[in-house]
Amino acid sequence: MVDHIAPKTPLPEDLPRREDVVALAPSGGRIYEYEVYRHLLPDAPDPSPVREARAILDDTGNQRYVNRLLVGTPTTGKIWMQWAAARYGAIVPTNWSMVSMVEYIHSYIPMRYELADAQNLIVKQAVEGDFEWLLLLEQDNLIPVDTFLRLNYYVRDGRVPVVSGLYYTKNVPTEPLVYRGRGTGAYTKFEVGDLVWCDGVPTGCLLIHCSILRAMWADAESYDVPRPDGSKVRTRRVFISPRDVWFDPESAQFNTNVGTTDLRWCTDVIKGEYLAKAGWTAIQQQEYPFLVDTNWFIRHIDDQGRIYPDYAIQEIIAQRKAYEARKGSHAEPA
Repeated sequence: MVDHIAPKTPLPEDLPRREDVVALAPSGGRIYEYEVYRHLLPDAPDPSPVREARAILDDTGNQRYVNRLLVGTPTTGKIWMQWAAARYGAIVPTNWSMVSMVEYIHSYIPMRYELADAQNLIVKQAVEGDFEWLLLLEQDNLIPVDTFLRLNYYVRDGRVPVVSGLYYTKNVPTEPLVYRGRGTGAYTKFEVGDLVWCDGVPTGCLLIHCSILRAMWADAESYDVPRPDGSKVRTRRVFISPRDVWFDPESAQFNTNVGTTDLRWCTDVIKGEYLAKAGWTAIQQQEYPFLVDTNWFIRHIDDQGRIYPDYAIQEIIAQRKAYEARKGSHAEPA
């Protein structure tokens, strides 16, 4: 591990690593054995906010589902074959359970509001269904085949409440959706295989412990989302699309604040101290409370079927290192 990741304890040299496992690491990233993760993750809170999964029964006493994990997908209804193959071709761990929810974004809903509405309906299902974990998986994220195996590490261990995979923007040149600070651009001082702490993560493939969502739900404003049949469903604004415009009379200037639901959610979690409210006090005290597992490498597909990055991740790293070497720059520990 590089120094700026600052693992809790030094990584033992004799721990086994599985390198060059192409079938489980399409990105070429290192796949660590589970014991290696345990050395890198913080201690679990005591008492832990993570509860034992339990069966949810219907009125007749029959099991409806196990409340361990909800996989929520906000979608327009149009997906690529690559997404379907990646989503439904992922390896399923043994004795595994999850519930899938697809929340359609309807074309008549005004732009800029649609993604937040779909996310808030998914949060409603997670809270009212009393789920322990929520995986937000968007329709333009192509997950690697080992996604659920990797998620199972974090779900079983219960040490980190928010974990994101690594994926890149849909443009050329592409850059990682990993952020430290606001208005500072992408954070790039890491290598594939690192566990990177940050304060801004995307929601395209994001694992969240629902204790955080329940704490936010309790404080959030209620509102109605229109449905195709003309009816409305009530949810709460846990996710918000920033769209503020105001006039400052002192400076005689107009100001705008627009952005994406993911960074707004990350900011709300940190400033609202929702990690601490949910029982994750030590994580709340960290400067960078969200984890990006760069072994969990995800491809990003656009509306035309172009995939980003459109070349090997090793080439991206090599190009960045070559550029830094030419400029005489060196990554400094953060």
